Amino acid sequence: MVNTELFGTYRSQPVQAFTLSAGALSLRVLEYGATLQSLVFDGVECLLGYDDLQGYVNGGSFQGATIGRYANRIGGAAFPLGGEVCRLVPNENGNTLHGGPAGFNTRLFRGRVVDDCSVALSLHSPHLEGGFPGALDFTLTLRVSADPAAVTLRYEARCDRDTVMNFTNHAYFTLGGAGVNDMTLKLAATHYLPVNDALLPLSDPQPVAGTPFDFTAPKAIGKALAAHHPQLALAGGIDHNYVLGQSRGYRKAVAEATCPATGITLACSTDLPGLQVYTGNQLNEPTGRGGQPLCRHAALCLETQFFPDSPNHPAYPSCFVKAGELFTSRTCYAFRRG
Repeated sequence: MVNTELFGTYRSQPVQAFTLSAGALSLRVLEYGATLQSLVFDGVECLLGYDDLQGYVNGGSFQGATIGRYANRIGGAAFPLGGEVCRLVPNENGNTLHGGPAGFNTRLFRGRVVDDCSVALSLHSPHLEGGFPGALDFTLTLRVSADPAAVTLRYEARCDRDTVMNFTNHAYFTLGGAGVNDMTLKLAATHYLPVNDALLPLSDPQPVAGTPFDFTAPKAIGKALAAHHPQLALAGGIDHNYVLGQSRGYRKAVAEATCPATGITLACSTDLPGLQVYTGNQLNEPTGRGGQPLCRHAALCLETQFFPDSPNHPAYPSCFVKAGELFTSRTCYAFRRG
């Protein structure tokens, strides 16, 4: 079932909210930023967020937003393409983060109901928006299911020039708990990408074995955050890309996070080669949902994507897409309790 309601106005344009329900799962998505505003499973709110549209417009943490054209960071706000250098608009210490200041999180999508369990949100991004080459047409289709209780995100895009594409969603998962420290996390990844002080990849993937970044067996996130490690100190916690593979291919349960307080487990599956795990290290906003502050380490992000700064690392899985080629990708978040 899908219900539609007016959530607010943005630059004099109406912003619709679509609520998709199936069994014990209810998801509300906004046209502004194609944002996941609320996700309730078995009566428990599982996301951070804001109560009104202004919170999303003014917020600085990408709460629940769809990210594009390029999720994560591009170093020096530039990359090579076709023998030339594409120069982007920087928005973080000379680098481009999450598409820059005109990223998808700031844009008004147009949504439509596809059927009784899915909606599609579409956006046109003009040539050189944010400096990215090509006029791009993008659609995110969201689908909910009851058994299993899951949200599937399908990304589709086509551009009229050769370009880079890297889309994700920036949902902050709480699973009904009070923060990440008590959450347990398991990752199907034996390697990760260490970063420099700009949070850009330093080198080739490195083994997680013997480091706090090892979640190959379930472990409390708080145990990892309490460890002494230079990479944790740089990022203020975990804000690192885990290597799921060197090529595309659908992988089930690449991450499983469990909140002991509620007994809710989230399993993330994807066909992308990387997973950015972010423990909300920079969260510091006075008012979130229900008037509660958004505090450091209050939630966990599991951002499926290509590797950070991939356009500048030829050895990384390629995020380049040819003119006219249809790019597609799928990520699924499945929920269970007990």
